[in-house]
Amino acid sequence: MDTTAIDRTAMDRTAMDRTAFLFPGQGSQRVGMGLHLLQERPDLLDLYYRPADEILSLPLSTLCWEGPVEALRDTAVTQPAVFLTSLATLEVLRGRGAAPDVVAGHSLGEYTALVAADVLDWTDALRLVRRRGELMSAVNESVPGSMAAVIGLDLATVEEICAEVTRECGQVVEVANDNEPAQAVVSGQAGAVARVREEAERRGATKAVALDVGAPFHCSLMAGIEKEFAEELSRVTFRDPRVPFVSGVTADRVTTAGEAVDCLRRQLAGRVRWTGTVRRVAAEGVGRFVEVGPGRVLGGLCRRITPEVPVRATNDERRLAQVLEDFDGPASDENRGRAGTAA
Repeated sequence: MDTTAIDRTAMDRTAMDRTAFLFPGQGSQRVGMGLHLLQERPDLLDLYYRPADEILSLPLSTLCWEGPVEALRDTAVTQPAVFLTSLATLEVLRGRGAAPDVVAGHSLGEYTALVAADVLDWTDALRLVRRRGELMSAVNESVPGSMAAVIGLDLATVEEICAEVTRECGQVVEVANDNEPAQAVVSGQAGAVARVREEAERRGATKAVALDVGAPFHCSLMAGIEKEFAEELSRVTFRDPRVPFVSGVTADRVTTAGEAVDCLRRQLAGRVRWTGTVRRVAAEGVGRFVEVGPGRVLGGLCRRITPEVPVRATNDERRLAQVLEDFDGPASDENRGRAGTAA
């Protein structure tokens, strides 16, 4: 008997059974997000949506479901709205017996990932996300900035262009997101970002497009709010992860509460290392990614980073049903509500 073949088959089966939940960040929002979740779980209204409205003194539920679009573009609204939709999606999955073996989140998405890993209670995470959005918006009011996606150039070339533009014009522009091997997002003062777009296209970028965001995220312009946000973090209870959590700040495992706090502080002005994060998550032996929340942005990035790992989305009724069918877990009282507790 070929025991090597048997062992390899067992390893393959283990990998196929391991699942990573990935949580999206800003840019995934759309009017109507989350409505399909209520069809599956009407109790989400009282479990999360109404409490979130009360906690923030904001009609967040209505803004998620009805808009208007202009309101969802406000960073201070966008961030809690995306968080809440991802949280509700997580609850639906858990209620059907689906549980992750490892979690990660893109920027804002790290907060939902930390709830999934039992590092944060969801109410604390919601308050932090709201305050984070307010502070980021305030930066843009004092130092107007923008962001742009550069597609078709490698990271080193985009870094070189940013450095050249900064030397030439004296304005801040930096790589904010290493999203996948051929896509980097730059962030900084508006004039410098525009100059990077021009130079990137001159050097052969497939395209360099401005992003519709409310502030220059993940660059040194955000450094001024780190201290104030660190004070917000200090008021919240963090626990060591109970589910393996990979940070987009370090592209590595976070194993303690203190490391989680540090990552959330550093991510304001730090680069999102999504390419490295996805590869690190894949190295945990996962056989599938599930994008938990609105949109399908992360799925597209993952397919270009680790094309060998299949990706599922949950952003509409049909795709959510496919994910639930994959797990084929019956709903249970034990699983319902786990995302909202310290369990």
